[in-house]
Amino acid sequence: MLEPKIVPKRKLPSYGFHNHIENINGRWAMIGFIALVILEFKLGHGILLR
Repeated sequence: MLEPKIVPKRKLPSYGFHNHIENINGRWAMIGFIALVILEFKLGHGILLR
């Protein structure tokens, strides 16, 4: 079997789901969740529940 002389390079799309974007999104979600827990602790009740 003949092997191709030129191997095409894969160009990543500029949209959609990528690992590095998903990691950043997950980190921001964790920071937001911890901030919400701290806020509820300081207020003494939930934000939506009074």
